[in-house]
Amino acid sequence: MLRSNCPTTEWQALEPAKLRMDSDKLSELKPVITSEYSNINSIIVVRNGSIAYERYYNGYGPDTTHHVASVTKSIISALIGIAIDAKYIKNIEQKVLDFFPEYVLDAADRQKQEITIRHLLTMTAPYPFEDWEEPLDKMCKEPDWIKYTLAMLGQSGSIGTFKYSTAGAHLLSSILTRSTGKSAREFANEHLFKPIGMKEIPDYEMTSFGFDDLFGSNVKGWVYDPHGISTGGWGLTLSPRDMARFGLLYLNRGIWNNNQIISKSWIDESTAMNPNNYGYLWWLREEADVFAYLALGDGGNVICCIPELDLVVAITSEFILNPRDRWTLIKEHILPTVID
Repeated sequence: MLRSNCPTTEWQALEPAKLRMDSDKLSELKPVITSEYSNINSIIVVRNGSIAYERYYNGYGPDTTHHVASVTKSIISALIGIAIDAKYIKNIEQKVLDFFPEYVLDAADRQKQEITIRHLLTMTAPYPFEDWEEPLDKMCKEPDWIKYTLAMLGQSGSIGTFKYSTAGAHLLSSILTRSTGKSAREFANEHLFKPIGMKEIPDYEMTSFGFDDLFGSNVKGWVYDPHGISTGGWGLTLSPRDMARFGLLYLNRGIWNNNQIISKSWIDESTAMNPNNYGYLWWLREEADVFAYLALGDGGNVICCIPELDLVVAITSEFILNPRDRWTLIKEHILPTVID
């Protein structure tokens, strides 16, 4: 089903009943969030292109931007798709090392030569760390993050095995910049954010690269590395309404007000279910006859898209360790509000 109801400048909020949602059940969300998900700062539920539910907590409001952590990865995925559509990049089978001709390859590094953009997008490139134990702090202390990551790439394990890597997503950002001549922030502003009415991401100068600058309270705009490359795996700040716009663009298979911003084929490929439950930097879920794809960030930042229900849920959160799974909130307290 193709949706044509896209907000131009301002979102339209409608009574839940007009969007075939149960307002009484939606009203039960607030006490659940405040008692069980207290680090949530905002939640927006969009159905059929209009806002059915929108609430803010902990002093936040509609225009506040949040560091959305690994939600950034799904934005990078979209930008790679746009760059391929525009022929800046040939296709996702291009070898990663093709973009870094200055990198001196060890004769024994044959596996590294076979790694493609597809492997970075699907988290199926090998690295020498245990799964979910990536030493990201080491990369952040390096003067050249790309050189460090290329040295790690292809070491240990085999191509095709799922291993989550934020450094790999940063390589994609660098590939984007080398292909287009623009940082991911600049390219996104021009080719993604502006066309769908998202706010322009300003260029905040990085004065240092400590924890707070890269991950903490000093994160502004879109963080970049010591060589000016926008961080590919985290570091983007977005408002919850702009997160919802991005989700709606995907639900609409890349079309916004009759303009094809991202190709339908890219969105279909990015969100096609597979044994890893992971598309092109999107998490995939299928249970109880509901299929969803999600951009997920540390602390509980989420853009959840459920095509069959024409539903987008955008959530921003304060970072805490081991937050409650947002999918549980969506499954138990939002899906039941949809009237078939």
